[in-house]
Amino acid sequence: MPRPIAATIHTDALAHNLRRARRAAPHARVWAVVKADAYGHGIERAYAGLAGADGFALLDLAEAQRVRALGWRGPILLLEGCFEPRDLELCSRLDLWHVVHHDAQIDMLAAHKTHAPQRVFLKMNSGMNRLGFRPQHYRAAWQRLSGLTQVDEITLMTHFADADGAAGVAAQLEVFEAATRDLPGERSLSNSAATLRFAGADGAGAEVAADWVRPGIMVYGSSPDHPAHDAPAWDLQPAMTLAARLIAIQQLQPGERVGYGGHFTVEAPLRIGVVACGYADGYPRVAPTGTPVLVDGVRTRTVGRVSMDMLTVDLTPVPQAGLGAEVTLWGRAANGAVLPVDEVARSAGTLGYELLCALAPRVPVGVA
Repeated sequence: MPRPIAATIHTDALAHNLRRARRAAPHARVWAVVKADAYGHGIERAYAGLAGADGFALLDLAEAQRVRALGWRGPILLLEGCFEPRDLELCSRLDLWHVVHHDAQIDMLAAHKTHAPQRVFLKMNSGMNRLGFRPQHYRAAWQRLSGLTQVDEITLMTHFADADGAAGVAAQLEVFEAATRDLPGERSLSNSAATLRFAGADGAGAEVAADWVRPGIMVYGSSPDHPAHDAPAWDLQPAMTLAARLIAIQQLQPGERVGYGGHFTVEAPLRIGVVACGYADGYPRVAPTGTPVLVDGVRTRTVGRVSMDMLTVDLTPVPQAGLGAEVTLWGRAANGAVLPVDEVARSAGTLGYELLCALAPRVPVGVA
């Protein structure tokens, strides 16, 4: 039989989380962000749950081809735009929209021969300091683009750096509004955190939501501002479950140690379970003793170091658990109990994004 570990993608949860984004910004259209192979979930597996989106946003031309091959005929946006002139040919052939964030991309458009003008998203660097034109240069870039026959509509765009933190979006929104005042075109500003925390139907919330929101991590059931809010607080459901089974049980006595390096020492008689999951499956190697885990849907903790193919868990809260017991590393257990991926990530000193994207190719993946 195959090794007892598998990931499950929940299309019902994807659809639910997408609807949650719509409730947060009811007057905006919604991009489903599926970069990084749908945050590790797999574009083909996630597609049925996300097909209610108004468009798909991603980075890679090959991923754009995969979305079109699934039958999607609506908008697809390249979030980093084109990297070389021949990319524009594929944009024309696949009817892709693309971000423009530096002058060289405008130069490529100006030299591109096409019969069908293209939809572009002109990105402003309003404070993130990654991609985009600085506010004082933004209008000149817009004027260049608007003068090209190769360009159809121009959507105005920026990205918030602190939507998940105390700084919020006000400062960047002010910069964006000042630099784009009286410029025509739709607008797209909000990632998951801004959509949940600041978008809305009225007042400044409507400005944040603008015409398009770009929910990413929230669509996959992870909270963008954890631990301030967990996923249930935002009414988000886990879209991926990583589950394994117990393949061995050890009864340990005080003074015995567990795992490589013996970093965990038993203080009282302890029953532990050995789980068929390790860092080669995508579980974080640095997860310390005490990282939460569910055994038969009951919350307990890991003990000792995570190794390549195994980790060990404390069976004290689940004395009935035996060989073959279900172990939920994150996601939804068979009894309905949920362990948000953000809790595991926080224990390991990282983010839910990384764990979802790091699922190893050797882990079988199914769709529910």
